[in-house]
Amino acid sequence: MVVLANPALDAIPLLRSPKAGAYFSSVPVVDLSKPGAAEAIVSACEEFGFFKVAGHGIPMELMQRLEVEALRFFHSPQAEKEKAGVANPFGYGNKRIGPNGDVGWVEYLLFAVTADPSAYTFMDYSFRSALMEYLQGVRKLAREVLELMADGLKLKQRDALSNLVLGDQSDGLIRLNHYPKFPLLEKLNCSLTGFGEHTDPQLISILRSNNTTGLQISLSDGSWVSVPPDNESFFINVGDTLQVLTNGRFKSVRHRVLANGSKSRASMIYFFGPAPTEKIAPLGEVMGEGEASKYREFTWSEYKKAAYKTKLGDYRLGQFEK
Repeated sequence: MVVLANPALDAIPLLRSPKAGAYFSSVPVVDLSKPGAAEAIVSACEEFGFFKVAGHGIPMELMQRLEVEALRFFHSPQAEKEKAGVANPFGYGNKRIGPNGDVGWVEYLLFAVTADPSAYTFMDYSFRSALMEYLQGVRKLAREVLELMADGLKLKQRDALSNLVLGDQSDGLIRLNHYPKFPLLEKLNCSLTGFGEHTDPQLISILRSNNTTGLQISLSDGSWVSVPPDNESFFINVGDTLQVLTNGRFKSVRHRVLANGSKSRASMIYFFGPAPTEKIAPLGEVMGEGEASKYREFTWSEYKKAAYKTKLGDYRLGQFEK
């Protein structure tokens, strides 16, 4: 049984539900198995900071296996879920997102990515093995995407971006989200905020969800559009750090999740961050002649600490701009 402790629905913002079938038809799709993927990635990152990946080669069975295990966990008794520890920031959380007052109709698991399976002691063998296999597949996907991105940016070192987030000291996170059903919302023609609007601090995030609506992105004019669900593909978000590395050429996409209550939504997001001591500043190779840096140099640790002090919707990069 799914229970969100002390739901306090009046504290969770309500939003008007999008019209049925009113999806954004211009979501960029990059097929990694076809020529032109590098250029398509750069174009999507410049215009939207967001794109869908097809032709990724990760078996559907692997993707679905983690989804099944995650939902089995989220439908287990509350006492079992709490064995993962209260999210601070890692562990199991529900409704409360972070320490600064943000709430949403969501329960989640958040933990650091590690190659040591003993770190996930609260998981049984089936859950743990599904997670480890999934992480391995998505890391390979991240390398391919980031190396194609480097090609598209014409960086001399093809692994310049991938090395930032795939080294032994890299700061990767995995979040498993569950947005439970809430049928009353259907009658009200509104949605609860599942996960409020925000940008991701890392370089990129790779998201996969079940075939359920809810994800929205903000366009350059500030309008919100619904992303068509696709459980066979992955979605890539440009994060704040990649925006800085490209001196604003790539846009960190603002996004959110609505919970309409008619069907539960499950999602898995792998956040690819650099090592804590890594210095972040615009790459000279992506800047035009005479182009000035828009950001001061900072370490990933410095930026992450600043991000943890903000609310979800805050513009975090402001204090790092020149």
